[in-house]
Amino acid sequence: MTRNSSKQQPPVSASAREGNGAERSLSKGGKILAERAKRLAREPVAEQGGERLEVVEFLLGHERYGLETSFIREVHPLRELTPLPCTPSFVLGIINLRGEVISVVDIRQIFQMAAPGPAESNMVIVLQSAAMRFGMLADAVLGVRSVFAGGVQPSIAAVTGIGADYLKGVTRDHLVLLDAGKMLADRRLVVHEEV
Repeated sequence: MTRNSSKQQPPVSASAREGNGAERSLSKGGKILAERAKRLAREPVAEQGGERLEVVEFLLGHERYGLETSFIREVHPLRELTPLPCTPSFVLGIINLRGEVISVVDIRQIFQMAAPGPAESNMVIVLQSAAMRFGMLADAVLGVRSVFAGGVQPSIAAVTGIGADYLKGVTRDHLVLLDAGKMLADRRLVVHEEV
């Protein structure tokens, strides 16, 4: 009986016989992934032709809201809020912003949402028009983004009263757009009371 000293080799694929086949396969796969990433990074073609709104996205409770940047003067951390007596519940108080007194409004009161009260982590979004200026309380500011105006659906039917007047609509990804122009023009937000 003779022993075969040669070990049986596993079968070799055609690409491995070519030498750098695995490296070529990886580079080809990398190109495919890069092309996919470019396609996904682009805005959808159907939305490119229409009007776009640039909005500041922020949180109130667990909901995401947006305001057009054209009405926003600045965003500032909430510091040293001074409560004002004899004001409606939606007026939290005033802040001193670089020597300028700004009233701060909590729109959760207007939308009849649970309002835990201001915290150190809150932000103030300062809205401004030619006629009015005030700060709006936000739990957190998420950033600035572009929204396709044609993709905004009509307002939420569940919201009634003064809050319904301030809703512009809802995007496909459930961002609630507020109408800052109407808020700044609404005389119901002006408090003129003498004690």
